[in-house]
Amino acid sequence: MKPPKKSEKSKPGKSKPLLRQLAGVPDKLFAGAFRQQYGALCFRRRSDGTGIEILVITSRDSGRWVIPKGWPMKGKKPYEAAAIEAWEEAGVRGTAKKKPVGSYTYLKELDNGDVAPCVVDVFQVEVDAVKAQFKERGQRILEWVSPDEAARRVREVELKSLLVEFQLRGSVKRAP
Repeated sequence: MKPPKKSEKSKPGKSKPLLRQLAGVPDKLFAGAFRQQYGALCFRRRSDGTGIEILVITSRDSGRWVIPKGWPMKGKKPYEAAAIEAWEEAGVRGTAKKKPVGSYTYLKELDNGDVAPCVVDVFQVEVDAVKAQFKERGQRILEWVSPDEAARRVREVELKSLLVEFQLRGSVKRAP
């Protein structure tokens, strides 16, 4: 991870780890302030037939490994929003299942330096097209890895579990 830029050091809250920041404002955890997001667990079948690969991408701000995710979109169902995020953040298109395969929580650092706890409902997206040109091209690193490697790379414990369970329970069935 890169050290913060000089301009970032002066912003309130930038120097403290997220958990320490949240510990300073416990009312956010207990006031029903969790925000909703939708994520895409993008996968493709290996060409040799030996399993699947999962797409992980880096976040724009911290460079940590994540899956595509974002806020609800007006007029879009949750699984549609997840598929749109996968397209905008990683240039992948595919078939999204309508029901989430699980969810996880994490702390989102907002543009104003505040911290918001988020719940991410995760939708399975079987990728059938990867495009070189997409909205956030050049802002992220994208890698296709095994489910175990994807679980090793992400930070959120609940997301790690989802990735491992995704592989183990055989939930990689063709989307309707």
